Amino acid sequence: MIGFRRIPPKPPGCELCGRLMSALTRHHLIPRTRHRKKRTQRLFEREEARTLILWICRPCHDHIHGVLSEKEMAAGYHSREALLAHPAIRRFAAWIGTKPAGFMPVGRSPKR
Repeated sequence: MIGFRRIPPKPPGCELCGRLMSALTRHHLIPRTRHRKKRTQRLFEREEARTLILWICRPCHDHIHGVLSEKEMAAGYHSREALLAHPAIRRFAAWIGTKPAGFMPVGRSPKR
């Protein structure tokens, strides 16, 4: 089938902070709750929305969802580069990237 996209294979480490670890989660760059929205359907093909995924550690995943709404993610943060351009996400990824693989921060991610 031409144009069929697959979910990217799981890398050895978090695609945001770079920590080498096996426990990674799939972060949908286009949140699944937005896939049926007309605007999302105009901007992204179905397969593209389904397969735009980053493999990231749980702390990075929780931080992204603590900082950005799903609407914001779909509108402007649907790439690794765009996420790292956000100051709060970039700072967090740089900070947690210096911690050991099993480190889990205490507390909740701040909303803005």
